[in-house]
Parts: sequence; C-alpha cells; structure tokens
Amino acid sequence: MEYRPLGNTGLSVSVIGIGCEGMAEENYGMAQKMLDAAERLGINYFDLYASDPQLRRAVGQALKGRREKFMIQSHICSIWKNGQYLRTRNLEEVKKGFEEMMSLLNTDYLDVGMIHYCDAMSDWDEIVGNGILDYARELKKQGRIRHIGLSSHNPLVAERAVTEGGIEVLMFSVNPCYDLQPATEDCEEMWADRNYQKHLTNMDPDRQRLYEVCQNRGVGITVMKAFAGGELLGSNQIAGVSLTVHQCISYALSRPAVATILPGAHSVAELEKSASYCDAAPEEKDYAAALAAFPRVSWTGRCMYCSHCEPCPKFIDIASVTKFLHLAQNQGQIPETVREHYAVLDHHAGECIRCGACEKRCPFGVSIRENMAKAAEVFGY
Repeated sequence: MEYRPLGNTGLSVSVIGIGCEGMAEENYGMAQKMLDAAERLGINYFDLYASDPQLRRAVGQALKGRREKFMIQSHICSIWKNGQYLRTRNLEEVKKGFEEMMSLLNTDYLDVGMIHYCDAMSDWDEIVGNGILDYARELKKQGRIRHIGLSSHNPLVAERAVTEGGIEVLMFSVNPCYDLQPATEDCEEMWADRNYQKHLTNMDPDRQRLYEVCQNRGVGITVMKAFAGGELLGSNQIAGVSLTVHQCISYALSRPAVATILPGAHSVAELEKSASYCDAAPEEKDYAAALAAFPRVSWTGRCMYCSHCEPCPKFIDIASVTKFLHLAQNQGQIPETVREHYAVLDHHAGECIRCGACEKRCPFGVSIRENMAKAAEVFGY
C-alpha cells in the first residue's frame, strides 16, 4: 500500500480507502469483512456518510480492539429520521445526530468530521448562518473531531468553503468525465447523458482551479465517485470509452491535492481490485490513450500529468514541473510549499534543451517546451 499526507492535517493516509456503500450488505456483515480486508491490505482510511444506525453500530463493532488502526471520515448533518437518511441543516438535529453517531461507533473522536453534502452557495450560507460551522469548530476544540471537512460536487461552492470556512479536508467527486462539466447546484447534471452528447473541450477551469487552490492551501482531497458510480467501467458508460479501475484511480491521484480514493466496494474482491493499483504495472495505470479517444472531447493543449512525454534526455520530471507551474500561476505568486517541492526535484525546467522529443510523445498536443521555459522563468532555474 502507498500512503500520502492528507493536506496539512498531519495524517498519512492510504491512497486507497473505503467508501461505505457496500458495508450494509449481507445484513450489515460486510462491515466486518471490509475492515478485516482493509487491515490486511494496509488500508487505514474510510468514509462513513450513511446515517443508518444499524450500519453505524456494525462499523463500531468491527472497530473494536483496533480503533487506532483506522482513520474515520464520518459526516456531520447526515442523520436518520423516520426510518430513512436525511441531510439536515437544523442545528439541534445535527447535534443529536452527532451524539448518536459517536455512541454507535463507540469512539470518542473522529479523525475528520465531514460537513455533509454542500452543493449550493445558499446551502453554504446556511451552514455558516445556522451555526453548523461554529459547532464543527467547537467539536474540534474539544478534540471530538480532529479535522473539519466538507463534501461537495460543486467546485465553486467547495472553493468558497475552503477559502472562507477553514475547511481542512474536502471530499470531492473526481474523474475524467465529471472534470469536463461546469459547476452546477444539481449534481445529477454531471452524469446526465445529454451533457456528453455535445463537443466538450478540456477540463472545466473551475475544477482545475479548485484542485490547485486546495494544493496551495494544504487542503487534502478525498475522492468520491472515481468510477462515476461504475459508469466509467461499463460498456454503456457516459465516456463512450471504457476505462479500467486502475486508470480511474491513476487519473484521480494525479490531480493536485488528492490524497486518497474512496471506492464504494460491494465485496472484498472489489476492494482488493482497487488496492491492487499499488502493485499494478505502469501500463495498467496509463489513462492517456483512453482519454485521448473520448468521443466529442478535445483535450488539446491541456497537460493531463500522464507522463507520456517522458523519458526526458535531461531527466526532467516534466509532469511534476508542469503541475508546480500551474500551481504557481493559479496563485499569481509562488507559494512556499510549491517552491520547496520544485526545489527538491532532481532536475529543473532550466535544464531543458528544447529538443522537442517530449512533444512528439504527448497525446494532447501540449506545448511542453513553452511550459518548461515559463517554469524556468517563474522559478528562476
């Protein structure tokens, strides 16, 4: 298993985590099986958005004797009412739901307390105005949650929450189809077939900016819907070209700030398939050719950080240099962390001899030599 820092939280998380979708199966017995498998595979992070009290109780039972081996990302504002899941912004319901959750999980803290599902600007205003954000901050002061998170599908809302609300961890939907779609307050628009029938050009700039803002601010991204609910893996999926589990994971992990992927496995075998990403050969992880074949989609000129441009005769890590360039350009200055990460690269943009071998290999027609010249100018070497 591979591990990454979760932003600036100080947590080191497995690049493959677990979503909770399948844990309620087999009469909630899957929770025990999933956590058993996770411990064996080196997975140390999971999401629990579901508010079903039976599921929370099953997870609590499965955690007995090994709570410290796992980091829990569980959701504030996701409650169980009248026998069904409900998202609420009623502060009293939120508080009652939190206490019930902690009791069922049999734990005195969450590693990440995730403010649940905010896709509209008005909803973020309500979270702030109704005292929910202040409540999350108070829980953090008490040590009952270690870090404050937010889940969203809308890059504009997510960016506002990150910049205004002190959000430390963002749960966001990341895959090469959703990244094409503009911000919307109706998340179903992201997977609506009609939106993929038109010609699409490159990644949505708001999404790209969100990832870069998170990277620059030290906000870790935990990824939901990396497979678009399975659509990207099937024969009739929205992309028009099938991707593999490893390609989807590789794409998401190549986005700035992304720390872990949270696939909603419905069996131990599915979880093992995702975890096998860490031992997969580079060609199994390569998503570039598949993305270049997407119908009605043009990625021309957009670096996808796929590293098809390499090897460089001067051994420059072109994808990393380009990513750091984008991060600096997004800020209009060079953040200290970006400067440090660039500095420790073995080779730098200024070493480029402009031979053009990289551009001949790029599936997306990126002007790599121009990017290297810009990076050398921005970073000074």
